[in-house]
Amino acid sequence: MFSVSEVRVRFAPSPTGYLHIGGARTALFNYLFARHHGGKFILRIEDTDTERTIKDSAEKLMEAFRWLGLSWDEGPIVGGPKGPYYQSQRQDLYAKYAEELVAKGAAYKCYCTPEELAAEREKARLERKAPRYSGRCRSLTPDQVALFEGEGRKPVIRLRTRDEGVTVVHDLVHGDVTFRNEEIADFVIMKSDGFPTYNYACVIDDWQMGLTHVIRADEHLSNTPKQQWIYEALGAPMPKFAHVPMILAPDRSKLSKRHGAQTVEEFMDKGYLPEAILNYIVLLGWTPPDATKEMMTLSEMVELFDLDRVSSTPAVYDTTKMTWMNGQYLRMKTPKELMEMYIPVAEKLGLATEEELRGRGTWLRKVILALRERSKTIDEMVESSAFFFRSPHEYDEAGVRKLFTKAGVTELLRKGAAALDAVQDWTLENVESSYRQLIAREGIKGGDIIHPTRLALSGKTVGPSLFDIIEILGKTESVARLKAAASYVEEKGLEGSKKA
Repeated sequence: MFSVSEVRVRFAPSPTGYLHIGGARTALFNYLFARHHGGKFILRIEDTDTERTIKDSAEKLMEAFRWLGLSWDEGPIVGGPKGPYYQSQRQDLYAKYAEELVAKGAAYKCYCTPEELAAEREKARLERKAPRYSGRCRSLTPDQVALFEGEGRKPVIRLRTRDEGVTVVHDLVHGDVTFRNEEIADFVIMKSDGFPTYNYACVIDDWQMGLTHVIRADEHLSNTPKQQWIYEALGAPMPKFAHVPMILAPDRSKLSKRHGAQTVEEFMDKGYLPEAILNYIVLLGWTPPDATKEMMTLSEMVELFDLDRVSSTPAVYDTTKMTWMNGQYLRMKTPKELMEMYIPVAEKLGLATEEELRGRGTWLRKVILALRERSKTIDEMVESSAFFFRSPHEYDEAGVRKLFTKAGVTELLRKGAAALDAVQDWTLENVESSYRQLIAREGIKGGDIIHPTRLALSGKTVGPSLFDIIEILGKTESVARLKAAASYVEEKGLEGSKKA
């Protein structure tokens, strides 16, 4: 479709916050497209909006990129032949080309005050018309310019647009999209403070950086006719445009904080894996050739990705699916890899120090393996492992009502403790055998003792295999917890009651 040497794409975030999941998806599409075609992926920081720029935000964005495993070929830190890669360091370029556009008549200086522009908008509102700049400064005389400058007015620079006809955007995702020129008034390309507007700065940068394709979010499609006019006014080669679909909440509304985590950093902090996030977001608006294929490595995505399989309809964001996918990737990790992820989170939650955890490496490996199949994130794994480190301070309320109120439960818990205390060679097999023998001697169902034992040892009604729990806790701790639970039932007068 494209020659290897021609593809150059970019992701150009504004440093106004963290890396949103939608931005990460757009960046990933650009990255995959570049890698698939052997081209270049450029990172550019659009930091000319000084009011919204947040300190250190660019650094945090780049940290998120590195964590995801998305490396850029040109941009901050790595450099490149088309820099600088911060818009704030490219001001001279914007001013230079803006003056050239003014000199050739494609743009002009506008001295209208905010009050005059507000009056125009109010007039349009009263006439029930769409607000549109009148073009009153298109043909100022030298005397008028001198008068305005004498008043101390600082001009903006506007691009001279077309009043008739249509502009067609040839989009690689949406096909041909037509815009009526009369609906787009002369727009500002340079503000009165000397800073460029978004539509103008990104054109200058994309042109100067030799971009062949601009792959970005759907919300920018309406900006594209303006940008095409700027390319034409400059006499610059125009890249191909591809606008990828919006990402909506499960109820198909616009994503908001009420829908949960939305930034890469939030998922990072919650114990998600970068490969799971990438695998999930690549499927938001793109379908692989084999539509049934869900699990893909980054290298597989590179091999399969192309724009012809990107949808033009919005994608629905579902963290439940991402969490499921994360669990699948978690189970692919080796015990050693899981341990390295587990230790810092466990230390942060106060379960033990890193030194203590590493000193109990063999034991910790058993804990992790016992929990791996049931855990969907590292955080979940660590939180659900807390009972291995300390006795439960309380028991699941529903479990207490169901299990600790049954007649004979106190005696069964103490018999369970005695059976475990009698085990000489503490192995998983011997632990299970002791309980199976107890069940047979008592003539009871396995669940009659297994379920209250689980609650006594972990404080929960669900979790890893009971016998894995007992073997990992060890004889002394298991026996002590069973006796403690029996005493708790007695003290609370639970046995034989209908409610806890």
